[in-house]
Amino acid sequence: MEEAPRRKRGLGKALVAALVAIVLVIGGRWYAYVAYADDPFDEVGIGLNTMMPGPIREKGCAMLKARFENKTLPPAGCGVNGNW
Repeated sequence: MEEAPRRKRGLGKALVAALVAIVLVIGGRWYAYVAYADDPFDEVGIGLNTMMPGPIREKGCAMLKARFENKTLPPAGCGVNGNW
């Protein structure tokens, strides 16, 4: 009879581990975009940045601006009327 609670506990741990892995993959890809991208117009990076919560998105835009402000227009979600 103890098998059912143990199985539920194992399933819960697996779900938590899967959620953490997903967050790490998405967060890592987002960080790679804002910190190391050669081109600020990477579609996946822009998509991830626009889905981030406000403070994280603003930090990402600030990092992109520091690297690309004088080189190009801002990517979608980081500028106002085409200006940084």
